[in-house]
Amino acid sequence: MKDSNLKLHKVVVAFAALAVLATGCGGREGAEEIDSGSGQSDSTATANFGDLTEVCGPGDASTASAQGVTADSIEVGVFSDIGFTKNSEFVDAAKVFTSWCNEAGGINGRELIATTRDAKLMEPRQRMIEACRDDFALVGGGAGLDALGVETRLECMLPTFTAQAVQEKAAGADLEISASPSKIPGYDNYAGFRTWVLNEAYPESKAAVGMINGDSAVTRVVGEISNETLQDIGATVIYDELYPAMGVADWTPYAQAIKSKGVRGLIFMGSFEQLAKLEESLTNMDYKLDWIDANNNAYNDQFIELLGRSADFQNNLVDLGGVAPLESGEPAVEELRALYEKYAPDAQITLPALRAWSSWLLFAKSADACGDDLTRRCLYDTARQETEWTGGGLNVPINVAEPLPPQPCFNVERATSDGWKTADFGADNGLYRCDIPARELTGDYGVPMTLADVGKSMNDVE
Repeated sequence: MKDSNLKLHKVVVAFAALAVLATGCGGREGAEEIDSGSGQSDSTATANFGDLTEVCGPGDASTASAQGVTADSIEVGVFSDIGFTKNSEFVDAAKVFTSWCNEAGGINGRELIATTRDAKLMEPRQRMIEACRDDFALVGGGAGLDALGVETRLECMLPTFTAQAVQEKAAGADLEISASPSKIPGYDNYAGFRTWVLNEAYPESKAAVGMINGDSAVTRVVGEISNETLQDIGATVIYDELYPAMGVADWTPYAQAIKSKGVRGLIFMGSFEQLAKLEESLTNMDYKLDWIDANNNAYNDQFIELLGRSADFQNNLVDLGGVAPLESGEPAVEELRALYEKYAPDAQITLPALRAWSSWLLFAKSADACGDDLTRRCLYDTARQETEWTGGGLNVPINVAEPLPPQPCFNVERATSDGWKTADFGADNGLYRCDIPARELTGDYGVPMTLADVGKSMNDVE
């Protein structure tokens, strides 16, 4: 019985790990206030970022205007799976933002207090119940199994400025604001990227595409969406394989199958650690693909290190979906680097962290505009007025007011032994390419949840 339980636990853990990748205590389980530093606020300064002015600063707030809002503070929740993944990117982003904001005087003089809501992968609903009890809003976070908490969030009418949405039920749900969307309901985020790869960059690979996906219900949906888009483009998938959710010790059989079938372009959906192992097998066989879509979970230094000689032998590409690359030298990116160096020097800036920062900025600007009478309805309505939100220069302009159809922009990075470099993908709008229209899906992959689904409407939001 003990061995059986251990095996079941391993399967659950592995399944949950893939769910995160389909994508990034204070006396109460999974809750911990984020340290925003001990520096004194400057009563005369304001915090500017990129092309945004007065994001945070002093003020004369005097009202306890909503749950989690007093005359002196604003309490928000930050969802994360840090207890499972040990990945602190959302917690780090919250620490840097709140430290910087509070040092400048807070939001209209109110101190910004962030509490980590650690879903530990399997506990989104439990953490959402706590957030419903204590938080004014959710900001700059995400959870691998976020659909488990969305019904509870809507029942308590809790707005979320999400950094990363994963499942169809949660992405684009009511009272969600996406400052830099990671997932758009009803659309394939990667259609533009796939079109460029197959029609322009490597047209010879169009008749020989391979796909490898982790074997879980969550990630299989991602594979189905990719298959639909590939068929629409006119590509032929000659290899479509699932690998065990617990991972693979020896990738040699998969590499041999890829080589024997003559796969020229490969889409990999899973952990970058597993992909690095697969590429090692391919490289040892001296088999080089035209391209590998590593998925943007691989956009980090660790993947480059794990690749070894495959970093230059293979051709790994990732689509950042309209977010400024860390190596771009953009003023907003350099400004963010300086803030991390000041407030969290040991933290790594990741793609989800960039999206989280854009979410924090939009939250702060919207809350500031509401003044003393800060309510959830005012916060949400104010954020929804943004029609060209760029996070101060961190992402392509987003129409928060009308998120559908989504902006079609994408940008591509290539892995090399010297780090990530910008690929030659035909940028036509600064860092981005925006001339390939967004593609609406035709299959049924689920729909985002609405207030009506829980018997409520916007008239109930206060």
